[in-house]
Amino acid sequence: MNSCFRTGVVVGALLLQAGPLSWGASQAILRPRVPRDQLEAARAVTNPLPVSDAMIAKGKTLFEGKAFCKVCHGIDGKGLGGDIAPGSLKGPLPRNFTDKDWQAVRTDGELYWILKNGSKGTAMASFIPLVLTEEEAWQVLLYVRSFGRP
Repeated sequence: MNSCFRTGVVVGALLLQAGPLSWGASQAILRPRVPRDQLEAARAVTNPLPVSDAMIAKGKTLFEGKAFCKVCHGIDGKGLGGDIAPGSLKGPLPRNFTDKDWQAVRTDGELYWILKNGSKGTAMASFIPLVLTEEEAWQVLLYVRSFGRP
């Protein structure tokens, strides 16, 4: 098999695995959704709860139940919930919490800001205080962070 053909097959397979995102769209995933003028303040906020199996378990229960995160983000956190009809969402798809690059660039404060304020241009609404208490939001975020751990 010639090397150009093999390279083409490998690149094609990678594109199929990546899904419908274009190269530019994959970079957009890493862009913050917190408004620029509030980003520094959001990044300065840290999760006050300790990382523990018990806290992560509470976050998982909330993620799958009360907060209904799994509807959009999926039970596996990959951002393609099984309950979403293709094409029914406006704007970008829900975040893939298993993406290690995304996990590395987003701070807990940014994620908390989104839970509190929603994400403009997406289907992500605000959840604090209507759905989650502040403590519950931090628990959910501990669980979200667990998707990025080995």
